[in-house]
Amino acid sequence: MDNYIIDLADFQITQKDFFIRLLVAVGIGFLIGLEREYSSINTKIKSFAGIRTFTFVVLLGFIGVMMNYLVNPWIYAGILMAVIIFIGISYWITSFKGEIGGTTEFSALIAFFLGSLSFLGYIELSLVITVIVVVLLSAKVKFKYIVGKITQQEMYDFIRFIVAALLIFPFLPDTSMGPFDVLNPREIGWVILLISGIGFVGYLLMKFLGANRGILLTGIVGGLVSSTMVTWVFAKKSKELPALSINCATAILAASSIMVIRVLLWVYIFNKSLLQGLLLPVGIIFLAAIGITFYFYKKQVNNQNMDASLPGSKPLDMQSAITFGFIYTLILLLVSYTSEYFGNSGILISSVIAGLTDIDAITISVSKLTNISLTVRVAQNAILLATISNTLVKIGIALWAGSKELRRHIFIGYGTIFLAALIAFIILNL
Repeated sequence: MDNYIIDLADFQITQKDFFIRLLVAVGIGFLIGLEREYSSINTKIKSFAGIRTFTFVVLLGFIGVMMNYLVNPWIYAGILMAVIIFIGISYWITSFKGEIGGTTEFSALIAFFLGSLSFLGYIELSLVITVIVVVLLSAKVKFKYIVGKITQQEMYDFIRFIVAALLIFPFLPDTSMGPFDVLNPREIGWVILLISGIGFVGYLLMKFLGANRGILLTGIVGGLVSSTMVTWVFAKKSKELPALSINCATAILAASSIMVIRVLLWVYIFNKSLLQGLLLPVGIIFLAAIGITFYFYKKQVNNQNMDASLPGSKPLDMQSAITFGFIYTLILLLVSYTSEYFGNSGILISSVIAGLTDIDAITISVSKLTNISLTVRVAQNAILLATISNTLVKIGIALWAGSKELRRHIFIGYGTIFLAALIAFIILNL
């Protein structure tokens, strides 16, 4: 039988649990204190708290909650007040010396509450918060570097995105309306947020990681937004600089590999029931795409210093995201219309047409309509046909706008992907 250290009507804790929670609390204090002490040594700025002090602060929070149950609830309030006064005095002394900043002080206060949470048994929550605190504390130099490089336009666009995400999107009506009862303002807003957010993340990765790490990274990041756009950009670049055609082919194929991942991502978000049948066919396409991309990447020689940035300086292209939302709405109506009046053949035709521009809208639309007006098999075929159609379009773009050398690479690269897509389509329909 378990031995209870505390056995009250509203709280119980065994001896084993007590020591586990105590060790977790000590570990939390040690970890935060270690980071603060290491930081003070590096910056040569004395801090009021290091490993021992933070461990004591966490233990005070731990013991305070224990006293709350064993003696009197006011003891916890008194210990908390004493810690706050101690931290306040420390801040006053350091700020008087001209060292204005309360990071360590606030960290100590958080450490106190982490000790309290540990005693109450919220171990996972305490550890998650500890990791967040340590990461934020240790990333000070990187944060300064990033903030120093942020432009006024980027900050403005970041605020615009936050306003759209937190002040506009939550208030969109979550009801179906319009023709065929398939238009949902909340869902359309979610699609616009996803597209604009992916574009914003892609822009930031390009800015802070840089294209100098290799054109492959450029293609991957560009593929987060649009593999069709990447194909156009690097096809034109290959004609300007034919010697870099193989690099451009690598970027184009890498973006198409990411496009395949995007397809699975949209399906997972909007209708998981499609995944089971699509994993093998789409997996075949992805393996072909990533394999041929790696083949061309290995053939690159002495081209790593290329300045391969994507055109356009808009961090947040909300206008394009809204345009995409409009296209998504039209495709949703088109798919619903063809499903209503032309049956399964109409859906497949509309998927091929939609794939001529981009694959995201048709993938999302078909996923949303599955089990409503579409069967799972028809939806899966529609997504694969859109993928094949989009691949043909990108082949056409590369052949028309690219250099002679790029055309040869694209025939090999996209030819492999196209063949894999046909095999995938056959396997799906066996």
